[in-house]
Amino acid sequence: MAAAFTWFHLWLFSCLAVVSMAKAQDPDHFIFNNGFRNANLKLDGNAKIHSNGLLQLTNTSILLTGHAFYPSPTNFNTSSGSARSLSFSTNFVVAIVPESEEASGHGVAFVISKSSDFSHASPIEYLGLANESTNGNSLNQFFAVEFDTILSIDMNDLDDNHVGIDLNGVKSYRQVTAEYYFNEERKNIRLNLKSGDSIQVWIVYDGQQQLLNVTLAPENSPKPDQPLLSTSIDLSDILMDTMYVGFSAATGSIESCSHYILGWSFNRGGEAQSLEMSKLPKLPKNDGRRNMVRMISIIAAVLLLLIIIGAAYVYWREKYGELHEDWEKEFGPHRFSYRTLYIATKGFKDKQLLGSGGFGKVYKGTLPCTKEQIAVKKVSHESGQGMREFVSEIVSMGRLRHKNLVRLLGYCRRKKQLLLVYDHMENGSLDKFLFSVEKPTLTWFQRFQIIKGVASALLYLHEEGEQVVLHRDIKASNVLLDSDLNGRLGDFGLARVYDRGGDPQTTRLVGTLGYLDPELTRTGKATKTADMFSFGAFLLEVACGRKPFDPEKPSREIFLVDIVKRCWTRSAIIDAIDPRLQGNYVAEETEKVLKLGLLCSNPNPDLRPTIKEVVQYLEGNASLPDIPLDTAQNIPFSILETLSQSTEINISTANNLASDPVIPFPSLAGQGLSQNSFSSTNSVLHIGR
Repeated sequence: MAAAFTWFHLWLFSCLAVVSMAKAQDPDHFIFNNGFRNANLKLDGNAKIHSNGLLQLTNTSILLTGHAFYPSPTNFNTSSGSARSLSFSTNFVVAIVPESEEASGHGVAFVISKSSDFSHASPIEYLGLANESTNGNSLNQFFAVEFDTILSIDMNDLDDNHVGIDLNGVKSYRQVTAEYYFNEERKNIRLNLKSGDSIQVWIVYDGQQQLLNVTLAPENSPKPDQPLLSTSIDLSDILMDTMYVGFSAATGSIESCSHYILGWSFNRGGEAQSLEMSKLPKLPKNDGRRNMVRMISIIAAVLLLLIIIGAAYVYWREKYGELHEDWEKEFGPHRFSYRTLYIATKGFKDKQLLGSGGFGKVYKGTLPCTKEQIAVKKVSHESGQGMREFVSEIVSMGRLRHKNLVRLLGYCRRKKQLLLVYDHMENGSLDKFLFSVEKPTLTWFQRFQIIKGVASALLYLHEEGEQVVLHRDIKASNVLLDSDLNGRLGDFGLARVYDRGGDPQTTRLVGTLGYLDPELTRTGKATKTADMFSFGAFLLEVACGRKPFDPEKPSREIFLVDIVKRCWTRSAIIDAIDPRLQGNYVAEETEKVLKLGLLCSNPNPDLRPTIKEVVQYLEGNASLPDIPLDTAQNIPFSILETLSQSTEINISTANNLASDPVIPFPSLAGQGLSQNSFSSTNSVLHIGR
């Protein structure tokens, strides 16, 4: 009885085993979750199964192909007319392991094909599925999802890390860069196909909706909520009757990759069974040679990188090195790097040069990040302490905000250079329009608007800001015009700042002849009234279209204020107006501007109007006072008489401050002003005792 029972159980066990094997060999739905040891797959080329059940399609040798197909074909039964018969689902785990970081290979593909014979196929970009003559031929009758790790121009590849849908050839019907949807952060994350790590793949085709979804995820990650690729596609011309399902891979002509399949499930007409990652066979460990090669490569790369960094630092320090001191920390937000300005001005090339003046050259630039148009002025300075004071005051100017001021954006210090960064004014300086034949003549309306704009800016500097700002160099060349020809006062290189209620300190006498208050030579103090004297010269300059001081003229016409005064004394002040206006002006406005110019040029500072009063006059909110008969009388001689107390005069052209010639005072004493006494029609005066 016991023996019979035993034989019965052996018979029953054998029957169950046969049934189980039959079920496992069903080509319509199967799963390999513990490796492929007993799978009896149809292998060719370099494909093999390791002892642990790992399926390897190729190794890292060059010009290899490898194929692995389920041994029995799957019947899609298209003759039934049911769209559902074309549906399928598969889940597999693939790994592409490069020999080195530079290795590429050509990738691996999941394939459904009429034939399992690909002996005619080429390696490299054809992935072991076609060759040059058969690629794309409808007689191939295969559908594939490729995981391509090299950019092939001939195949119109998107990049060297993409997933593609292939129909009868490997020029993809649709392709996307390899990514996966990270459910927790709800965003796509790049997935490196040849990282050497296992990658999960889900491919689902709905024959009824003709919709194909391909989903990727790293090992041990749940299936993403969204597929990587979802596309409408009709496979009815390819999935006909019996088809083989499997994998194909190919290596390249240089260092390549090994291609592995760790597990696979398939179901025609339903959802493929999920794989359990913990049960899958392990990938082989990298051999010692690869580790050694990789280590040597890493060390060599690090050494090369250190050499490059060292050389770059030496070059950068020489070319872009800047000076930093503790006291500059408070000015940090206004400081630009020299490299930024170097790039912005294209290396301070001459073709970027906007102009040059007594305090340096000005270059046009474009900030690399914001594309903002800027003007960069290079200023040389020998004294470290003087540089500190200069930067402190320049940064103070950077806090000024007024529509008629050129905005100072910041600065940079490098060696003995100070670089000042301003808004770029498209139309350049006003003097170019007044004195250059290359520029169109400004109308009186434009000139009057510029005058009022500069007056408004000066009112802000003198009366409306947190501190009093004395410009000390108001003239047409320091007034810049924007795209709408609005005047903006700029160039604060000589400016001085002091607290309201405070007293401006005695300072070195600087300025431009014709704009320079004679009182400065006596007191040595920068004052609001000195700015008003310069503003008066500016008013006459704009209205008359000539410079306040021009040594090239006859002695009676060297100073513009004398010409205007003579016109006024004979009750014909309008005669001094710029003849290029050809009579097109508003007489009341021109007379007002000329008289204001004379009032501001009064040798007695106490009799000059304030900027607040000037603005009221210009806006028509107050009437002009009478002009005393001695206004502007003998101004040139007042300057010379005061200068006679000095030991020497330093007169330079505004274009080259560094090469100022020193002219002894006796060359002027007793001679008045001759045409040979000055080297420029726009001379900057510096006096030292």
